[in-house]
Amino acid sequence: MEDHGKVKHQAKRGLSRRLVLFPVPLQGHINPMIQLANILHSKGFSIIIIHTKFNSPDHSKYPHFTFHFIPDGLLEHETSTSDVPILLKQLNLNCVSPFRDCLASLLSDANDEPVACLIADTIWYFTQDLADSFKLPTIVFRTTSICSLLAFHALPLFHEKGYLPKEDSQLQLPVTEFPPLKVKDIPVIKSQIQGGIDRLIITMMEKVKAASGIIFNSFKELEELELTKTSQDFGIPTFAIGPLHKYFPASSSSLMKQERGAILWLDKQALKSVIYVSFGSIAEMDETQLSEVAWGIANSMQPFLWVIRPGLVQNSQELARLPNGFLEAVDGRGYIVKWAPQQEVLAHPAIGGFWTHSGWNSTLESICEGVPMICSPFFGDQMVNARFANDVWKIGIQLEKGLARGEIERAIRRLMAEKEGKEIRERVMSLKEKIDFCVKEGGSSYQSLASLTDYISSFSISGPVSQ
Repeated sequence: MEDHGKVKHQAKRGLSRRLVLFPVPLQGHINPMIQLANILHSKGFSIIIIHTKFNSPDHSKYPHFTFHFIPDGLLEHETSTSDVPILLKQLNLNCVSPFRDCLASLLSDANDEPVACLIADTIWYFTQDLADSFKLPTIVFRTTSICSLLAFHALPLFHEKGYLPKEDSQLQLPVTEFPPLKVKDIPVIKSQIQGGIDRLIITMMEKVKAASGIIFNSFKELEELELTKTSQDFGIPTFAIGPLHKYFPASSSSLMKQERGAILWLDKQALKSVIYVSFGSIAEMDETQLSEVAWGIANSMQPFLWVIRPGLVQNSQELARLPNGFLEAVDGRGYIVKWAPQQEVLAHPAIGGFWTHSGWNSTLESICEGVPMICSPFFGDQMVNARFANDVWKIGIQLEKGLARGEIERAIRRLMAEKEGKEIRERVMSLKEKIDFCVKEGGSSYQSLASLTDYISSFSISGPVSQ
């Protein structure tokens, strides 16, 4: 059997049962899985994390966990995130054998506590059948919103109704079967996979339904209707226990170096005066779009903190070149970094708004700090998150026409300086108060977490006890 790169620290002994967690090796998936691991460890479970060698986190930061690093078979040119579906499909193919071997070794270790269950990211669709072969219960972990899961689940319906493939003349039409989505918001993901990725998504949904339960990094007060519909459509126990980062201090599992200078600069800015701009760890734009973003920010005349990471501009891992005259135009009004300590930035009193790609972690973190948003979704679940933020929760302004400097300038001013922005801020502050309560004793997420730990504890060696 291969060496799985086991890294075991001096973990606490005598804990009740072991849990095996398997995160997808992308920043937006690793962070919440590590947060979930910390929460479950605090409830008395021993935590084992199986991780690919690709994008592996620094295990030394988590001495209370046991890590096993498995080979992922990726060649250097296959590690690009420019076509995420291809990367994830390849990982699902490559990891079957090494994951099976690692799991078999863990289950056969008679000298340790029994393994209660596997908790796998929903994207690891191969794990369900494999865990079934070991008679090991699997709970899947969805790192995105509940509403986006339902939208992906509805893709066959969207095809049946003629919304897909999308046509330019229909993009603004409402999806009557799935309000508040417009056709343009349907979460398709461009990829070079032959035949598209719909088959992969359908397979993933089938495996979710076969799981023993599903955990969401969300909370009842935000997505109550969607949570109820998920229970009905998927027929498995659901646990909305988020926002996960509220249980512990900010995660230290960032794959990129966070620049502390951002906080020092914010310390010198006026209360709620700064617009924070970050499009996450994967989103890409072309040079024309970058220029529109830059001039939209400059023309708004608002102080800004802008994250421009290497790789933000397509086909380039270098730092993007800002348009000529931009730095002179902003005249010290802004601060640019490659990566920022986002949770700390959003909590800073100088931050008055967040221009985001509407990734779920970013959306939750913004709500948790009571920061209103400008939404520029790029692909997939981000499209659904942005629409719900704009139309349902009414805590953000979506840029409906893409990255155009005039619309950007107007949106920043609406959010930061006008009555509309004040009203949006009041609504997001109301949600923040609900979050602060939901993770405390008696709150919805607190109760859901208690139900989850009881459910896991009820599992026999051969499978879960009916709930």
